[in-house]
Amino acid sequence: MAQGAVWRTRYQVLFVIALAVLVTGFLSVAAVRHGFFDLRVYYGALHHWVRADGEIYDWLKPDSKYGFTYPPFAALVMVPMAYLSWPAAMVISVTLTVLASALVIWWLVDPVARRAGWTRWFALAVAFCLAAAFEPMRETVNFGQVNMLMLFLVAADLLWLAAPVTPWGRRLPQRYRRFAGVGIGLATAIKLTPGIFIVYLLVTRRWLAAVVASGTAAAATLLAAAVAPDASREFWTTALWDTDRVGSLSFISNQSWQGVVARLDPEHPSRLLWLVLVAATVAVWVWRVRSTVAVGDEATGFALTAVVQGLVSPVTWVHHLVWLIPALILLVDNAYAAPAGSRRRRGLLGFAIFAYLILISRLVWIWQSRFDGLLGFVGSNFYVWISLALLLLLPVRGPSQLAEAGGVAEFGQPKRRPSPRPLQFVGRPLTIGD
Repeated sequence: MAQGAVWRTRYQVLFVIALAVLVTGFLSVAAVRHGFFDLRVYYGALHHWVRADGEIYDWLKPDSKYGFTYPPFAALVMVPMAYLSWPAAMVISVTLTVLASALVIWWLVDPVARRAGWTRWFALAVAFCLAAAFEPMRETVNFGQVNMLMLFLVAADLLWLAAPVTPWGRRLPQRYRRFAGVGIGLATAIKLTPGIFIVYLLVTRRWLAAVVASGTAAAATLLAAAVAPDASREFWTTALWDTDRVGSLSFISNQSWQGVVARLDPEHPSRLLWLVLVAATVAVWVWRVRSTVAVGDEATGFALTAVVQGLVSPVTWVHHLVWLIPALILLVDNAYAAPAGSRRRRGLLGFAIFAYLILISRLVWIWQSRFDGLLGFVGSNFYVWISLALLLLLPVRGPSQLAEAGGVAEFGQPKRRPSPRPLQFVGRPLTIGD
């Protein structure tokens, strides 16, 4: 190894150590300790169901109104938790979240590292440290939530099976690609909201993948109904429609369009206004994702759909916003595809940094108790505005950029990197920084 490379590695190691220490210090101050609240709900409900022979949807966490809210298939997947000690359940929850996060971040960051000429381990380590400080990520860990596991299932499906090429620029054999949709189907059967990715497959005319995803979700749901008929009947007829089980829609953590509308009038939120906002958002999303598939940019289609999931869902707690991670990483990817020193690069990086800083800041919680007035309206919904900006402004990558990100041509041959070209925003130049 050349002397320069040795020194570069040393500086990178020192930088990562310093960043890890800085993030640890930040988390010690900024991270709210939720005591694995949601994991305790899963754990208690499953013990009540499996060990005490009770009904899973009848159990409520002591001194609260919160109970198990996921479909019965999720309960089947979590059954092993009923036989674990509480410390073991916590360790497994954190370990699975860390592993799922590392894989998803690796798949998305690695193309950026190759384009920018960064050492790949260094890029992943920096990205992982930054993700640890991300408020939705730290909330996911502290609540013991399953968000990153759902994100992993969908990302594995769309980035590896449904995409024209894998994150490393190669085509999977057809015998594997025919399973595209399985991950989305499983995620939908576990938590329902990833079902929007089935709509994504339909909108982008991947009929076989949509059928596989729908069939997988239906099969998992029917399996749960066969194994636990009473629980299935209770969920689909009663528990699913009991909004009191998830909390107040106007609560500041609900960073969806429904949360915005509910905070305008907590006693009588306008259903019509919410439906108009959802319809307009879906229309923009359909327009944008069709262009991503037209050029083979599956990662951007995935990221845009993840953003829309949070906007249109009736309840999007802050910890659900881990689904914004792909869009933020792709902003950086697009920035480094632009010419060095260009206004476009500065604009995209500036947007990415601004959005990231807002989403680690706990800014919206300033208005937790009172969100009236213009400042309250803007500030209490700031994470919604970030999501909306990502939906509108995340660029769609062209074929040359995609080939450069993968580093290989369609048939696996090395491809010479082209000169950076202006990025296109659904048929017209991106306006950030222009």
